[in-house]
Amino acid sequence: MPLSAILDTNPNGSGEQVQNILRAVRRHLAMDVGFISEFTENDRVFRFTDGETLRNPITVGGADPLRQSFCHYVAAGLMPELLHDAREDPVARGLPATEALPVGAHLSVPLRYADGTAYGTLCCFSFTPDRTLTGRDLGVLRLCADVVSAVLQKERRASLDLEARRARIAGILETQAIDIAYQPVYRTSDGRLMSFEALSRFRAAPERAPDVWFAEAAEVGLLADLEFLAVGLALRGLERLDPSIKITLNLSPSSVLSPAFARAFAGAPLGRIVLELTEHAEVPSYAALRAALAPLRAGGLRLAIDDVGAGHATFRHVLDLSPELIKLDRSLIAGIDRDSARRALADALTIYGRRIGSEVVAEGVETWAEYAVLKEIGVTRLQGYLLGRPQSLDAACTLPLTLAALGAA
Repeated sequence: MPLSAILDTNPNGSGEQVQNILRAVRRHLAMDVGFISEFTENDRVFRFTDGETLRNPITVGGADPLRQSFCHYVAAGLMPELLHDAREDPVARGLPATEALPVGAHLSVPLRYADGTAYGTLCCFSFTPDRTLTGRDLGVLRLCADVVSAVLQKERRASLDLEARRARIAGILETQAIDIAYQPVYRTSDGRLMSFEALSRFRAAPERAPDVWFAEAAEVGLLADLEFLAVGLALRGLERLDPSIKITLNLSPSSVLSPAFARAFAGAPLGRIVLELTEHAEVPSYAALRAALAPLRAGGLRLAIDDVGAGHATFRHVLDLSPELIKLDRSLIAGIDRDSARRALADALTIYGRRIGSEVVAEGVETWAEYAVLKEIGVTRLQGYLLGRPQSLDAACTLPLTLAALGAA
């Protein structure tokens, strides 16, 4: 990846730092032009440039043949790093740039990564000779090159890490290395099995939680691809599940807004699908999100908002998207039978859900004491390890349709 592409996306302003170094050293040396070049296989590509004159011939992104450049010969040790007058050097005198630019005085030092691999050069030149330049001036340029090289090394590590993470996600997409686990959701009033939440389980190294995989996919720009892979795999389960059972699929708002959203559900039985918005980040445009969801909701798809009560942006989701289901965060459910504050908040959210016509689902139910409290305050659906862990499709297909059939209280 080119230095400019890496630095331009760096949140710490590394590109600006490199530009400031180049400008400072050019001015210190009283040169007309300064630039940083990157060596490719055949070319020298200009990544940064600085000059106060309209005659600056160097443009960022421009390139010329590497073996016809001063940079190549300096990096190869075939030309001095400091030239008072380029026309006096036998190698420089034969290069087209000496007369075309023209080049008078010239200073150039290689830029290298920590392992010694060449990146390119840091150069300054004037249009006229300058015999006042000394070894000390060259030392200043070398010092600046060391700083730029350190920035390059840092960004190279970040770039290699990004490429490795992207390759890891791309490998999952290529091999479809995701298993879908189905966790049951029961109706509180009669213990009826209503739906399964489809949860992703990754068959790839390193072993880690699904949310970490999805977070990494977001960092490398592949979140929608990974989410839609999971959606496609989960939808296959509908063919084997009881026709009365719905399936809950997780998507981030950014994926809903992507062009692939409508295609992912083309031909799917929308009346059996609950779409759960999972991301806690703010939505840039609720109008756009509503517009993307509208055709599918008109076709029967139901919308759920996840993690309500956890202090995230989910309250805004509820207000602006009018979901059919509100899912109470598990942090609100844990120990609710012993915590009056949790009970009061769950009670308030349940009352609110009833008033706007939304079902209220409690996640993370792990004890019968929690179950009893949630049923008492009017939560309409329950999900958690107490009622069923995430399980294979084979196991889900054989699960009884009522808690009573399971022997549950």
